[in-house]
Amino acid sequence: MRCPFCHDLENRVVDSRLGKEGDAIRRRRHCERCGRRFTTYERVEDALPMVAKKDGRREPFERGKIVNGLKRACEKRPISVDTIEGIADTIERQLQEGGDREVTSQALGEAVMGALHDLDAVAYVRFASVYRSFRDVHEFMRELEDLIAKRRTGSGRRQGRRGGKRRSA
Repeated sequence: MRCPFCHDLENRVVDSRLGKEGDAIRRRRHCERCGRRFTTYERVEDALPMVAKKDGRREPFERGKIVNGLKRACEKRPISVDTIEGIADTIERQLQEGGDREVTSQALGEAVMGALHDLDAVAYVRFASVYRSFRDVHEFMRELEDLIAKRRTGSGRRQGRRGGKRRSA
């Protein structure tokens, strides 16, 4: 392992232990040349699939793109960063467990929309408006009508008040 300070390759492991999440080994190293200590982590390489884009390109899965799309959709909504990270974690875990070598960008978009549909109607509509690339207002209105109909019939989760408690008048 190359020292990040002097770039020498001669160093020794002083301490090894399991990382906080249990998914990595944390190693403290001592550089023989400059005497400084640094930390390295050893992890299992994630076997995430390639993403097949609509235009035929293929690129590695990037969790950050899912998180950024969720953050944009949830902007100024009462949704915590932890909730957004949790959705991204769930999607990433499903990809790992699925074992597929390739996933379509459409399947990823649908997974995000499914999570947002159950979480927050406004965030769902925001994401859908970008993801589905509506050609006109009528397509957008049909999506809204479908969402409202699903919520009325109970197939979509109902939204509660922000604080979770009703206020008496």
